[in-house]
Amino acid sequence: MVSRVRVWLNRTYAENVFFMDQLRRNPSDRAVEIHATHGDPDSPVLAAADTAELEPEGLSPAGYVEYALVQCARRGIDVFVPRLHQSAIVAHRAEFEAAGTAVLAPPPEAVAVFHDKVIAYEAVQAIGVPVPPWYRVRSEGELVAAVEELEAGGHKACFKPASGAGGVGFRVITRSPFSLSQLNGFPSPHVPLELVLEALRQAEEPVDWLVMPRLEQPEVSVDCLTGPDNRVRMAVGRTKNGRRRGFTLHEQWLDPARRLAEGFGLHYLSNIQFRMFGDRPVLMDVNTRPAGGLHQLSLCGINAPWAAVQLALGEDPGKVVPPFLGQDYTVVSGLRPLCPVALPQQRAEAAEPLPPMPVDSVGAAPQTAVGALPL
Repeated sequence: MVSRVRVWLNRTYAENVFFMDQLRRNPSDRAVEIHATHGDPDSPVLAAADTAELEPEGLSPAGYVEYALVQCARRGIDVFVPRLHQSAIVAHRAEFEAAGTAVLAPPPEAVAVFHDKVIAYEAVQAIGVPVPPWYRVRSEGELVAAVEELEAGGHKACFKPASGAGGVGFRVITRSPFSLSQLNGFPSPHVPLELVLEALRQAEEPVDWLVMPRLEQPEVSVDCLTGPDNRVRMAVGRTKNGRRRGFTLHEQWLDPARRLAEGFGLHYLSNIQFRMFGDRPVLMDVNTRPAGGLHQLSLCGINAPWAAVQLALGEDPGKVVPPFLGQDYTVVSGLRPLCPVALPQQRAEAAEPLPPMPVDSVGAAPQTAVGALPL
C-alpha cells in the first residue's frame, strides 16, 4: 500500500488554497495530508489544511529554522514548501533531510541571487538574458538623476524595493502635481515626484530602490518546474494583458526562462516574469517560489504542485507538457471558509491552548476545532 504524503506550507499566500486543492486531486489518487501554519488566524489556508496552527511571532530567521525543524519532526512532514524565511531554511536543507523532510525550494545560492533585484539583473545580464535599463537609488539626488535620464529617453519612470515580493512598494512617478483627481476613484500607483522627494528628505534611513522604465504589456509569467539535476521538466507561460489572461508556449518567453532556471539551479517551482521594453521581452522579476496563480495551469491539464512534490520525493514525473492550452480567461474572487474563532470568554477560560485540531476534508473546521488555534 502506498503511504500518504504529508506536506507543510508555512505562512503562504491565500491563493495557495488552490495549491492545496491540487495536491489532494493528484492523478495518482495518492493520499495527501496538508499542514499549514500562518501568523493570521483568518488566513484561508488554515481552514483549507488538514491540520493547522498559528506561528509564533518575533522569531529571528535562525529561531524560525529551529521552530520549523521541530514542526517537521512532530508532524512527520515529508515535503516542506517554505515561503517565510526561505533563505534561512534552504541554508539548513541537510538538517531537514536528516529529519526525513524534503525542502521544496531552490538551493541557497539561487535564492540569494534573486533576493536582491540588482544582483539578479547583473547576474542575468551575464548569461545573455535581456533586462531593462535600471538604476539603484538610495538618495534624493540619485532618484532625480535616474528619473531625468529615463524621461530623456522617452520613458515613464517607476520604482520598487530592490528586495521584495510581488507588487509591494511599486509606484509610477509622475510630474503632475498632487490634485483632487488623485483622490477620486480607486487608489492609483502613480505618485508625484515632488511628494517622493519630500518623503526622502524626511526619511530617517536611506531607501534601497530599483528605478527603471515602466514596462509595457503583455506580462508573461513562466512557471517552471526544474529538477535537482537542473533539467527543466515544465515551462508554461501565463499571459496577462489588462483583465484578459491566457497561456503561451512561444519560445520568446520560454527560452530565456529555461536558461535562467537551468543556469541558476531554480530547483522545483519558480516563476519568471517578463514584460515588453520596446519591441522585445525583458526580464521583470524572478520568484524562487510557486506563483500565487500557479493553479491556473490546471486549465491546461497540468497539476504542477503534484509534479513538484513527486520531484521532491525523488519520483521523477518526467517532462510535464500541457495536453492543450486553455482558453483565455479572467480572474474573479470566490468564497473560502475560515477557521471558527473562539469567543473572548472561551479564550479566557482556556488555561492552556489546545493542540491543533484537524480541519475536515471539505475545508470547514469542525466545531470541535474551536480553540485549536491559540487565538
